[in-house]
Amino acid sequence: MTYEEYQRGRMFFDARDYAEAGRILVPIVENEPDNRAAVELLGRAYFHSAQLGRAEQTFRRLIELDPANGWAHEALARTLERRGRADEAAPYRKLARAMGTDQAEEAAISVSAANLVG
Repeated sequence: MTYEEYQRGRMFFDARDYAEAGRILVPIVENEPDNRAAVELLGRAYFHSAQLGRAEQTFRRLIELDPANGWAHEALARTLERRGRADEAAPYRKLARAMGTDQAEEAAISVSAANLVG
């Protein structure tokens, strides 16, 4: 991965152009599938652009790369919940809590959704 391309993807993510960030990050992750920073940012881009199937796959990959990453477990739980699979999300949420990760506030999700619509 070139650092410049990753930074370009990050710039689009920070500008809330999540679809474009994802487009930039996909080839980086394909070329470097073990790059945790790129995998995480890609998962976040998918989540925020409501590509929940892709977000789920990507967060599962992040957990494979770093099983002790509580944030990844929380992100997967949130994704599963958004897909209407709360029962499946529960064990990931419990693991995230056990690892000391705070539960994401529902307001943060609502604000992000409102920003995408407005």
